[in-house]
Amino acid sequence: MKILIAGGAGYVGSVLVPRLLDRGYEVDVLDLFWFGNHLPSETGIIRKDIFDITVADLEQYQQVVFLAGLSNDPMAEFSPSENFIFNAAAPAYLAYVAKKAKVKRYVYASSCSVYGYTVNELFDETRPVSSFYPYGISKLQGEQAAMNLVDDEFSVISLRKGTISGYSPRMRLDLIVNTMFKNGVRNREITVNNPSIWRPIMSIEDATNAYVRAIEASQKISGIFNIASGNYTVGEVGDLVKMAIEEQLGIRVHLTINHKTDFRNYKVSIEKAENVLSFHPNHNVKAIVKNLIENMDKFKDWDNPQYYNIETLKLLSATNSLRALAEVAR
Repeated sequence: MKILIAGGAGYVGSVLVPRLLDRGYEVDVLDLFWFGNHLPSETGIIRKDIFDITVADLEQYQQVVFLAGLSNDPMAEFSPSENFIFNAAAPAYLAYVAKKAKVKRYVYASSCSVYGYTVNELFDETRPVSSFYPYGISKLQGEQAAMNLVDDEFSVISLRKGTISGYSPRMRLDLIVNTMFKNGVRNREITVNNPSIWRPIMSIEDATNAYVRAIEASQKISGIFNIASGNYTVGEVGDLVKMAIEEQLGIRVHLTINHKTDFRNYKVSIEKAENVLSFHPNHNVKAIVKNLIENMDKFKDWDNPQYYNIETLKLLSATNSLRALAEVAR
């Protein structure tokens, strides 16, 4: 099988691509490489804007995976207009072209952010979505556009992911567990802004496994799937990261608790993914911290803007619009 991964040079793709290559797949990555290239040498590289992709470009692939776009709330709020282009229009366009090219399956990287703010309820995929901020809205729009194209010849699997953390060769330190880990190790302090808020947390290994399960699922399967390693309050995440650092590194970490308002609060059921995709998570928060400690020497430049998506976006935007950057990269 030959697979195209849009945005495959990013945080998740830099772990997923080697995994797919090890399983014998031929993998090409379509990316503008804003965050560098940390991919294996045998990866096919296509430095191109998604909106320049044609039907002819995709006719050689059996599956297309969409990992591209602006990846979190700070990026979306920094440029809401570009957020809707990259997170809603781009996946819709790529899915449309993929179907016309007779690609068999389209895997879309959605987000549990689409659920917005819920009150102490476990949400499955049938529950209403209520996001009212740019990132969550745009991820839902991209998902809906792709799902509208499903038929007997074109499978679409949308993975609504929890917040991912853990080590990647394209490292990020702006994700909940990674941020707490950085602050705990460097500053000996972890700050929790709202301990009562719920989040589905996901290790990068479990995220990679979910994409493998989606790619290798029966062609007859389409649908939306919640995926996460587990549901935690942010206060519990802080406690677990603190304990793991103290246990594994032998350093004392102080926990600071604030009570700031948050517009996101959700916990999700992954039963459908377990039963249909055979997705079974294997990593909890302490395992994520263990993974970070084992790879800590590879990202000890804590202030590197490449580790913070919003900082890199600001640097890129200082002289060009994001769309102009896409033009430059062609």
